[in-house]
Amino acid sequence: MVRTERRGKVELITLARPERRNALDHPTLVELLEVQQRLATETAGFRTRAVVLTGTPPVFCAGADLTGVEEGQFTADLGSVLRNFTTLRVPVIAAIDGPALGAGTQLVVACDLRIATPDSVLGIPAAKLGLVVDHWTVRRVATEFGAAVARGMLVGAETTTAEDLHRQGVIHRLGDLDAAMEWAERLASLAPLTLAAHKAGLEDGEAPSESFDRLRRTAWSSADATEGRQAFLEKRRPDFTGN
Repeated sequence: MVRTERRGKVELITLARPERRNALDHPTLVELLEVQQRLATETAGFRTRAVVLTGTPPVFCAGADLTGVEEGQFTADLGSVLRNFTTLRVPVIAAIDGPALGAGTQLVVACDLRIATPDSVLGIPAAKLGLVVDHWTVRRVATEFGAAVARGMLVGAETTTAEDLHRQGVIHRLGDLDAAMEWAERLASLAPLTLAAHKAGLEDGEAPSESFDRLRRTAWSSADATEGRQAFLEKRRPDFTGN
């Protein structure tokens, strides 16, 4: 239900339930949690430098598989999956090709960066099902997509194309999985301590956390900071190691 593939320093995670349009059921969430647990260790030492999350074409994720799903362990584990993507120390890119609805859009907003094919459709039509997403998702959609888009999706139950969302700055780039992997490879060549600190700072909100302050101090005093300055002076590409 979840395929993983390592390409250099990039981890590709693919939702693989094409017969259910990659909808999330509880076993899929358990597999994602196991993948995230492994990645938490690998990204701590920057063996993995970037993560790409996608779905088996022609769908990113059609939402939650509502067969037998009720509030409880499913929603708790979905919440854990979403938050775990935000706490990985490396950039996570959502590569969207096809519908990303309901839980699919929740996965998208949990990622740091978003690339999509123009005709992909995003939305959270929970009001059409009589369901309510958790408060974390409400705030995350408002923060990542902006208040107007969030109200349209959550109160208006609207769906919007990636092309329209790109014009609004919600989707960072238009492109396919190959373009997403190229982007991830470029990110994997950047200073990982810097990216980890910036990601933590963005997650903090208004006030900096102790974690952000620690990561910032570590980056400034790192060998990578010395390498970056030296490479700049020597007009060459830096070789960052995460130390």
